[in-house]
This record gives sequence, C-alpha cells and structure tokens, in this order.
Amino acid sequence: MKRHEKARRIGQVLDDLFPSPSIPLHHEDPYTLLVSTVLSAQCTDARVNLTAPLLFERAGTPETMMRVPVEEIQAIIRPCGLSSAKAKAISGLSKILVEEHEGRVPRTFAELEALPGVGHKTASVVMSGAFGVPAFPVDTHIHRLARRWGLSSGTSVTETEKALKALFARGDWHKRHLQIIYFGRTHCPARGHDWDTCPICSFAATPKTRRAEHGGRRIGQDASKR
Repeated sequence: MKRHEKARRIGQVLDDLFPSPSIPLHHEDPYTLLVSTVLSAQCTDARVNLTAPLLFERAGTPETMMRVPVEEIQAIIRPCGLSSAKAKAISGLSKILVEEHEGRVPRTFAELEALPGVGHKTASVVMSGAFGVPAFPVDTHIHRLARRWGLSSGTSVTETEKALKALFARGDWHKRHLQIIYFGRTHCPARGHDWDTCPICSFAATPKTRRAEHGGRRIGQDASKR
C-alpha cells in the first residue's frame, strides 16, 4: 500500500474515532496555552492540567507573571518537572511579551521561537491551537506512531513533520495531530501493543516495522507458538 493511500485510510479511522478532538491542555487564551505547552515538556498533559491553574491563579497574564519571583514560579510548577528551567523560561518570555509585544503572544513562528523555552513544536501548538494557522506539531509520540505506521522513515521529528504535512491535507493538520495523540493514548501504546487488533496497525504496520520494534524477533502468529 502506498503512503498516500495508507494516510487516507488512517485519516478515515481517526475521523471515525475522534471527529472533533480538543486540545488536551486546558487554557483560556493564547498566553495560557503558551505557558501550559512550555510546562508540558517531558510531563503529562494531565499533570499540567492539575498544576497550571495554580500558577494562573497567581498570575494569568504576562504583566503579572513577570513580577512573580522565579523561585515562586518554580515552587508552584515543581510537579511538572524541570521546574528550574521552565520557571526561568516562563518568567523570561512573559517579560519579553510585555516589553516587545505589548503583552500579546506573537503570531509568527520566528517571534515565538525566539522566546525562552519555546521550540518549533511549542510554537506550532500555539500557532495552530490559538491562532488557527495550519501547523503540524510533532512530538516524540507522534514521531513514534508515524514510523510505526510507515508514514515516515525520518530519523528526527523535523523529518517526520515534513512527511506528515505532505501526506495530509493542510486544512486537516491541526485535527490530525490531535487525533494521533488521542489514538496513541487509547489504542496504540508503545509497549504491550496488540498489533493485529489495532484499528490502524492491523493494516498500516509492515512486517519490517514490527520487527524493528521487537529487536528483529519474529512476532505475530509464529511468536504465539513459542
């Protein structure tokens, strides 16, 4: 099956299962989405959704956040991990928003990626989720599934992002990245996965893909006889 045909079938499955996916990070505006996405690095969305409201109760705008001591921000966000670096980034980006962007989250990739703690993936989340600009945020989980499904042979998230953008319609990028996130959580875990009953892997994952994830061992019907 060619990649474009495979992507079309995958899109149908995702649309059936998650027709209207919502952003998993709770937020009220572009600023709270930006900060929550910074907090989500190497942290679960569930943990961020428990922690971020406590931070926003203390300071929910760039103007108020820039006046909160970094140590206090760090104490609040400690459950999210990497609290020292994230606190400095949140404080620093808030100050830049006030001093250089009139307190508003910028609407360009270049300006977003110039902010402390904001890489391309975070900028893509904000551009897509807050401003409706077509973007396809790719994290390590989406990267894993794209390789598992044979949609990308890229060795980096950058290459995978390029491949997925070429396979899916531009107008679908936002929902596709969310659908893949939700599908991975509910149907396609990294470990203990049943390839044959998975709604996507059952037709999309090639024998080569399966062997690659199992260290070259044969899996499936033959493996069940061991």
